[in-house]
Amino acid sequence: MQSYKQARLLLEDGTLFTGRAFGADGQSTGEVVFNTGITGYQEVISDPSYCGQIVTMTYPLVGNYGITRDDFESIRPFIHGFAVRRYEPIPSNWRAQYTLDQMLKEYGILGISDIDTRMLTRILRHHGTMKGILTTASAPVEELKEMLADSPLMRDQVARTSTKSVFSSPGDGERIVLIDYGAKSGILRELTKRGCDVVVVPHDTTAEEIRRLDPDGIQLSNGPGDPKDVPHAVQVLNELLGEYPMFGICLGHQLFALASGADTVKLKFGHRGGNHPVKELATNRCYITSQNHGYTVREDSIAGTDLIVTHINNNDKTIEGLRHAKYPAFSVQYHPEAAPGPFDSSYLFDEFLDMIRDHRNNNPKAPRQAEISAALKGER
Repeated sequence: MQSYKQARLLLEDGTLFTGRAFGADGQSTGEVVFNTGITGYQEVISDPSYCGQIVTMTYPLVGNYGITRDDFESIRPFIHGFAVRRYEPIPSNWRAQYTLDQMLKEYGILGISDIDTRMLTRILRHHGTMKGILTTASAPVEELKEMLADSPLMRDQVARTSTKSVFSSPGDGERIVLIDYGAKSGILRELTKRGCDVVVVPHDTTAEEIRRLDPDGIQLSNGPGDPKDVPHAVQVLNELLGEYPMFGICLGHQLFALASGADTVKLKFGHRGGNHPVKELATNRCYITSQNHGYTVREDSIAGTDLIVTHINNNDKTIEGLRHAKYPAFSVQYHPEAAPGPFDSSYLFDEFLDMIRDHRNNNPKAPRQAEISAALKGER
C-alpha cells in the first residue's frame, strides 16, 4: 500500500479535518472560504482576490486537467491553502504542462485532499467564513489552536497583490488607466482586445499622478479584502469622480460606492463561483455571472447618495450593480471578464467605451497647444 503524507485543517471553532497532503509542506493560516465552480480551479488559485485565504472547492474532483501557463489570472497565486475532496495527480488534457501538485509546490502553497468538503462547506454556510490553519506538521491540536488564535487575518492584501510600478499595454484606442487593486489578467485582456491603450498603475497612485497620464477613462479593478482597508483609494476616487468616466469591478465596485457616500458590510460567507444569477433591473434580464467577494454594498446606505442600483443578486437580493446619477460612472460586483465562468457580461466593457466616447463628445478638450501657450503666457 502506497504511503502518503498527512495534512490537517483546523477551523477556529475547533473542527478538525484530517486528509492527504499535496503541494508544499509546512504550515499556513488564512480565512477559509469555498468556491462552487465546477471547472476553473487554476483561475481560482491565481485570482489575487483570494490573497490570504484557504480556498475549498465544492466540486469533488480537482486536478484532472492539470495546469497550463496560458490560464493564469496573475503572475503568481496568493492563496494560503487549497482544500479538495479528491485530488487527481495524473492530468488528462493535451494542454496540460504540469500538475496542480507541481504548481502548488512551486509557490509554497499547501494542499489537502480526501476530506469531507461538503461538511466543511455546510459549516462555513451556517457559521460564516472563519480562520483556519493548514499544516503538514505533527504539532498537537492544542498547539495549533494557540497558533491560530495568535494569527490575525491579513489587512494589507491590496498592497501585496497590486503592481509595484506603472506599466503599459499599448493600443491605438482610448487611453484607460487601470488602477490595480489586485487585478485579474482578464480585465486587461478585455480592454486590450478592444484596442485600448491601457496604463496599469499601483493601488496607491495619487489623483494628480493619474491626471498626468491624461486618461480617457479609469478602470477600477477587483482585489482582495475589506474595501475599508484601503481608505487612500476611496479618497483618490472621490477626487476624480466626475472628472473621468469610471468603471468598477468587484472591489472597484465597493470602492466606487464608498467614494460616492455609500457603505459596505461583510457577507456571512460571500459569493464565490461561476453560476451566480444577477438581474438587470432596467430590463429584468437575468445574467449568469462569475463572482468572488466577501463584502457587499449596504442597500440602506444608498439613500441620500447619487447612486442608482442597476443590478441585484437573484439569490439573496444584494446589490450587484450601481450607476452614478450625475457623473459618467458605473460598477458591478461580479466579474464581466469571467475566467473562470460565463462571458454573458463582457458587453459591459463595450458600454464603458461608449460612455467614454459620449463624455468626450459632450466635453471636448481644448487643444493641447492652446494649454501650453496659456501656461507660458502666465509664466511671463
